[in-house]
Amino acid sequence: MNNKLIGIILIIVGAIMLVWTGFTYTKKEKVVDAGPIQISADKQHTVNWPPYLGGILLIGGIVIVVTSKKSN
Repeated sequence: MNNKLIGIILIIVGAIMLVWTGFTYTKKEKVVDAGPIQISADKQHTVNWPPYLGGILLIGGIVIVVTSKKSN
């Protein structure tokens, strides 16, 4: 992969991370497991990341793209 492509990918990922600061997913977990009887419940888990991380990726991608243009 060349540097320009890596920079563009970082810009896209950084912009997405600035817009969406996390996501939620549902997972089935066993509550009771007593022989043949099993009871499960849906539990929601949330994954969050700080918005400044998206900004760092965005700025890093821009720097990589700008410096790769100068070297080519």
